[in-house]
Amino acid sequence: MSVDPRTPVLIGYGQVNHRDDTDPVEPVDLMAVAARNAAHDRVLRAVDSIRVVNLLSARYRDPGALLAQRIGAEPRTTRYSPVGGNVPQSLVNQACLDIRDGRAGVVLVTGGETWRTRTRLRRAGGRLVWTQQDDTVPIAECDGEDVPMVGPAEERIGLDRPAYVYPLFEQALRIAAGEKADDHRRRIGRLWSRFNAVAVDNPHAWIHQPVPAEEIWQPGPKNRMISWPYTKLMNSNNMVDQAAALVLTSVQTATDLRVPTQNWVFPLAGADAHDTYAVANRAELHRSPAIRIAGARALELAGTAIGDIDHVDLYSCFPSAVQVAAAELGLPTDDPERPLTVTGGLTFAGGPWNNYVTHSIATLAELLVANPGHRGLITANGGYLTKHSFGVYGTEPPPAGFRWEDVQAAVDAQPTTVSSGAWSGTGVVESWTTPFDRDGRPQQAFLAVRTPDGARTMAVIRDPEAAESTVREDIAGAAVDVHDDGTATLI
Repeated sequence: MSVDPRTPVLIGYGQVNHRDDTDPVEPVDLMAVAARNAAHDRVLRAVDSIRVVNLLSARYRDPGALLAQRIGAEPRTTRYSPVGGNVPQSLVNQACLDIRDGRAGVVLVTGGETWRTRTRLRRAGGRLVWTQQDDTVPIAECDGEDVPMVGPAEERIGLDRPAYVYPLFEQALRIAAGEKADDHRRRIGRLWSRFNAVAVDNPHAWIHQPVPAEEIWQPGPKNRMISWPYTKLMNSNNMVDQAAALVLTSVQTATDLRVPTQNWVFPLAGADAHDTYAVANRAELHRSPAIRIAGARALELAGTAIGDIDHVDLYSCFPSAVQVAAAELGLPTDDPERPLTVTGGLTFAGGPWNNYVTHSIATLAELLVANPGHRGLITANGGYLTKHSFGVYGTEPPPAGFRWEDVQAAVDAQPTTVSSGAWSGTGVVESWTTPFDRDGRPQQAFLAVRTPDGARTMAVIRDPEAAESTVREDIAGAAVDVHDDGTATLI
């Protein structure tokens, strides 16, 4: 088949784990190592656009400019992303469009975090030191805008972090399935143990130790309960020093740079969309219209179907994210022939804040190169199951070229729920989660409450003793009084 020379192709994919506690390292240096692991120096010197995933471990005016100095590149443009786990796949989608349409020649997409080193130094009374750029260095152009993480209903009760919101989704999944609490916890423990098994065999994973399902879902001395029903081992693991890098270009340039064709991986298609930014406005807490619509469209644009995909990596910050995505895409969660991760997920492979998906794409690329003819699907998620990006990859070039679509209009046409942010009265519990302190005691309980007119409000039980009862009892459908300040009392 004749291939359009402008067809985008992934020609480099590198990763690095830094484990040496005697050698503090800054993120830009880890990204340089990952870039060199991804591509030959002659390829890196040809990079004309560097796009860096938003960093939390360090603050640079223009990390792409620093990275260019370290790898010997002279890019025309450097960009910096907004916050979100969806970002790496979105950056790849945009890079492919820019390469296809002649706006870029060789694009380096990269990110790195040294949160483990930063945390260790702070605990010892020190601080992570990173390269300072003076005011003569322009601040990098931002590749998009940050979006609000919460709405007024969530803000007024302090429902403000992933460790609280995702277990709220988990309870909604359990309630919708009609499962008993212990049966449900055992099931998601088995799901996460299958992710752990993939990490054990992934050379790029942070944790290689096998962990039985029982040790995942049951709290213990090294696995405390974070927010019911999630233990620590069901949360993303950001205590890592990791970086990854991807190099994309056109077929023509890849040929000119003498990159062996057996190392080529083609991005076939992509799609992006977001669900309602405010959790309280979601039609159902265990569903995602954006995943359903954007995922289906990406597969359609790639000319394939979910049953023809050989390798899948579902964004796995928490078990609920995986289960919702699997349901929307039509994937079983327990297929031994097709695990829902290629890395082992953010708990075991590593959760370097916004940059996990750069690692999942790099790992998928290695799998595809080792299995010519196979296809893979990457899903990326930012916020609270909010922002979604999809990529379909293969070793054969797409007959119609790379295709991408923003399907937001179709998502916006889906039903939503009215949020009654300042509502008070008697409603019923739709879902809940109960955060624990470090001593294993329930602190409070966050509730999603349905009002008599079918709207939703968010509320919180502040009394620790009352919160403890939400762990012992299944309060789904229970009557609850919500007060003017957002606090609640079970009836």
